[in-house]
Amino acid sequence: MKLHHILCLAGALLLAGVMLSACKTPKLTQAREQMARGEYYDASQTYRKVYNKLTKREDRPLRGEVAYEMATCYRRLNMAARASAAYQNAIRYEYPDSMTFYWLGRSLQAEGKYQPAIEAYTKYLMWKPSDALAREGIRGCRQAMEVKDGRNTRYIVREAKIFNSRRADYAPMYLDKELTQLYFTSSNEKSTGTSKSEITGMKNGDVYVSRKDEKGEWQRPEPVEGELNSEFDEGIVSFTPDGQTMYLTRARRDPAAATSVEIYTSQRSEASWSAPVKYEILNDTISAVGHPSVSPDGTYLYFTSDMPGGYGGKDIWRVNLKDRVGSLENLGPQINTPGDEMFPYSRADSLLYFASDGHPGFGGLDLFRARLDASGTRWSVENMGRPMNSQGDDFGITFGEGESGFFSSNRGDARGYDHIYSFQLPELNIGISGWVVDRDDEPVQGAVIRIVGDDGSNQKEVARDDGSFRFRLSRGVKYVMMAGAKGYLNVKQEFTSDSAEEDAEYEVDFVLSSISKPNVVENIFYDFDRATLRPESKQALDELAEMLRDNPNIVIEMSSHTDRWGSDAYNNDLSLRRAKSVVDYLVAAGIPEGRLHFEGYGKQRPKMVTKRVAREFPQFEEGTVLTPEFIATLSEEDQQAADQINRRTEFQVTAVDYDMY
Repeated sequence: MKLHHILCLAGALLLAGVMLSACKTPKLTQAREQMARGEYYDASQTYRKVYNKLTKREDRPLRGEVAYEMATCYRRLNMAARASAAYQNAIRYEYPDSMTFYWLGRSLQAEGKYQPAIEAYTKYLMWKPSDALAREGIRGCRQAMEVKDGRNTRYIVREAKIFNSRRADYAPMYLDKELTQLYFTSSNEKSTGTSKSEITGMKNGDVYVSRKDEKGEWQRPEPVEGELNSEFDEGIVSFTPDGQTMYLTRARRDPAAATSVEIYTSQRSEASWSAPVKYEILNDTISAVGHPSVSPDGTYLYFTSDMPGGYGGKDIWRVNLKDRVGSLENLGPQINTPGDEMFPYSRADSLLYFASDGHPGFGGLDLFRARLDASGTRWSVENMGRPMNSQGDDFGITFGEGESGFFSSNRGDARGYDHIYSFQLPELNIGISGWVVDRDDEPVQGAVIRIVGDDGSNQKEVARDDGSFRFRLSRGVKYVMMAGAKGYLNVKQEFTSDSAEEDAEYEVDFVLSSISKPNVVENIFYDFDRATLRPESKQALDELAEMLRDNPNIVIEMSSHTDRWGSDAYNNDLSLRRAKSVVDYLVAAGIPEGRLHFEGYGKQRPKMVTKRVAREFPQFEEGTVLTPEFIATLSEEDQQAADQINRRTEFQVTAVDYDMY
């Protein structure tokens, strides 16, 4: 059972009440009177006694009726298994109300019995084919059945045992931004008064607080000091940003009427809280208001109410605390449904959390996240998924640092008692790493890497001595990266991180071109003995064009070189035409002709072996010039390798002050 669930009947948003003298004779009229007053615990016991005495054949119709009403009490007490059994008995004895199948579906769903729940909802839809809540119930069951291993999010949820008693503990709330005091509602045996509630069978709720010690460890909770708690029900609290004013829900109880609730305020003086004072929102005394939540800036009070003008069940409303006149507003049909929306938690102007049994869920109340779009006109609502939600009731969330905090749930408790759970969403480990090297594959000292995302992020890092770097990223973001260093040309790269909720590591290397020496362009190929560029050269040429766009002020000379074979005149002409082919490609790609010169050097400038070449061809010592005379001393295999190295296309920066205007 759970205290908060009483608000589903006759406007009771929080359990409360004074012990009434009960008739000792278990009569049906007595059970119905108890249920009408919201005394579900006492009513369920009385109904059970009546049901057990209806043993004759002619009692079958009445037995079905009693089973249905008893099931309603169990459902209000959140005893899903007992409710399911009682609704099935009502069907067995042919209770004629089609709603029996709907409520059976709800109870089975709260047990996590999703396929039988779907069957019950489907039977109900034969009578009411347009019922939105039943259709949403089926949708929620199917979504739950798709979740494997009880988890579809990365949240880590644990029972916060330090706060929990043997009774109901729920609706946690931090006092302020210090995050060192946690308040919540409890019906444990330390609560004020000696009477047990005829509504729940437990003591009425009080407000408790737990504080962190010097080591940051939570201490055992104690009732709040002062005049706040009483023999009535108090709880479900929220605070102004300064932590000096508490808004809370308190029961309104009249022995002749159903239990209902109202919002009160209490003032803090050091560690003590004053006696609650009613906060007037409505003029009528019929509607219930509760579950207060103050916005982070203290402007709005969000709350739950069944007042007229809603969308059915309990709705979430808000009122301006600074300018109340005419400010009362319903949050609208994107938030509110024909079911119940309760326990709002305003985390930001455009970010609201709440509990609902009207949106598709896993059973009972589920936690939902709602975001307001940039226009301020439309909310997008999403279920927080498992393990935040369960087949039971999950509600009353509060956030601490980042994506962590506490909420309440009755998952796994056959009595339906609520308990407090902690939650944490571990940060995704998404990053990109790599190296900044020159065209000889050597680390570039002092290289600066910048990365800008379309989410507004902007990071900068200097590469380590070995040229390595790493950045943390966010998922689903488009990034532009630029690397550069003194004496080198800038290089840009773009990519988009995956939107999947999982760790990821990306790799990217930057190869910087020197301003002061020739730079070999790898993977440019020509037809044999001709200047025609082969198709497989396209990638290297496109990358060269992009590098020129990223460095718009440089002028380069493209040059081509041949091996030692053939006459000087022939090789000079062939290399000139090949260099011109590259320039023609770059011009066609949009690079201004004034930035490009070409030259053919034939076999006049044999290559000097660099560190990179020496690593690839270890038979050649670094610093060796591959002249015809040197090559002639080599084996035939090494001569072919040396000729291959000499056949190359290069560019050299000749100016860094080009002005296209």
